[in-house]
Amino acid sequence: MQREDRMGIEIRGMAPLFQVFDMPTSIKFYRDVLGFEVVTTSTPRGEHFDWAMLRLNGVEVMLNTAYEEDARPGAPDAGRVAAHDDTCLYFGCPDVDAAYAYLQARGVAAAEPKVAPYGMKQLYLHDPDGYNLCFQWAAK
Repeated sequence: MQREDRMGIEIRGMAPLFQVFDMPTSIKFYRDVLGFEVVTTSTPRGEHFDWAMLRLNGVEVMLNTAYEEDARPGAPDAGRVAAHDDTCLYFGCPDVDAAYAYLQARGVAAAEPKVAPYGMKQLYLHDPDGYNLCFQWAAK
């Protein structure tokens, strides 16, 4: 067996897709709070779009509206949002304490950083749709 056969498929990145209830609220969180750049959207111009690709330091996340505009209910489906808690994105973050201070200063509800039993210092929070986000780095 040649070395190339054991390496599998060449992958150069990953961009998870989150279904969001309210795109403007999600964009404000990911762009204005976390610092992601909106790279591209489903609508070339304007603030109203149903899909967006965001990027921060090589990390990509995609957001897509969970409902078409004319079919969106008045409030998020509680069962659907409850299932979002099963999803977590883990971001490499060399200064977890600084991230916590940054988020606190912007009014973001985040749990105080803790060191997990396996040695990672972790800061957990939820995005506007209830998805878990964890900023982590090996504890010193």
